[in-house]
Amino acid sequence: MTRRFGVIAVGLVGVVLGGCSTLDKLNPFKSEPKIKPAELKPIQGAAELPVRWQVTVGEADDFVLTPAVVGDSVYAAARDGTVSRIDNGRQSWRIAAGEKLAGGVGADRDLVVVGTEKGQVMAFDAESGKPRWTARVSSEVLAPPLVNGDQVVVRSVDARVVGLDRADGKRRWVYQRVTPALTLRSNVGMTMVDNTVLAGFPGGKLVAINGKNGAAMWEATVAVPKGATELERVADITSLPVADERQVCAVAYQGRVACFELANGNQVWGRDISSSAGLDMDQTRVYVSDDTGAVQAFARDGGASLWKQDKLANRGLSRPIMLGRRVAVADFQGFVHFLDVDDGAFVARAATDGSAIRANPQRVAGGLVVQTRKGSVIALGVQ
Repeated sequence: MTRRFGVIAVGLVGVVLGGCSTLDKLNPFKSEPKIKPAELKPIQGAAELPVRWQVTVGEADDFVLTPAVVGDSVYAAARDGTVSRIDNGRQSWRIAAGEKLAGGVGADRDLVVVGTEKGQVMAFDAESGKPRWTARVSSEVLAPPLVNGDQVVVRSVDARVVGLDRADGKRRWVYQRVTPALTLRSNVGMTMVDNTVLAGFPGGKLVAINGKNGAAMWEATVAVPKGATELERVADITSLPVADERQVCAVAYQGRVACFELANGNQVWGRDISSSAGLDMDQTRVYVSDDTGAVQAFARDGGASLWKQDKLANRGLSRPIMLGRRVAVADFQGFVHFLDVDDGAFVARAATDGSAIRANPQRVAGGLVVQTRKGSVIALGVQ
């Protein structure tokens, strides 16, 4: 009989077919690393990072619930089913979805969407919080849905991407692919450029999906699985691809970071690196939080290594976020670190509530918003 097992950590699960031991040595998502984390040293001449506001929405437990920023509004959710709209630090509404939540938040100015372990997709009115519709997909929804145009795009953990009608939640199309025997079950999201959905998959594949009908437009290889065992061959993309009008970049756990032409998927460059947290980019650089706890910068035009900040080793880093002349990255103790884009030097640091920041930090005008494991949603100003 085939058996399944998993290890939950930071809202993500390693799943293998066959065997009955844990995957601790494989699991890159622990909120508290077993290896001693790097000690934080004072930053000389650190810039001030004012806390604009702080709101508590409820704990995430072992799931990753990412806030959505739409204009001046922030939509946030908690594991117990709480969904809130926050405007300039004030909760405009707060509702109980009626189900425990596992994925979210996706939003635009009209609609707010979250997902559950049961495969439910729940949509609410962005102005009032009133329920709009509930749909069901094939398995758990751990990733934030995409709300775009006249549809909602949802990803479930069985490697299916589904397009739902935004008016009533009826299914429009489904994209599905076969997954390897051993994968990391994650809250990996999707990126949308115009009508193209960009999604990373187990086995190191990046796929461009036509948002109108669910057809694959192209498929690219970010990383090729290597090794003699299934454990060694895990090379999953567990983080958000980043893209602009000409290029898309992605990074794989036990794999590589690579950039491709958006139009056709042709590779521009690739570099060996392992990352489960993810990356960001600006016009000239790609920034990666690697699995050792270092933040690295590469040239966008050819992948040359520009700098490496290794003083955050074993601190369970988040995806890096670009903010003007700074790169922000959060850690498992709730600190947000700001690095200079030119050389990776520390320029500022902010403390939150002391719990892990697992969700991707989100840009807002003049700063960023983070959500902690304990449920604090905090807006930091960047001067």
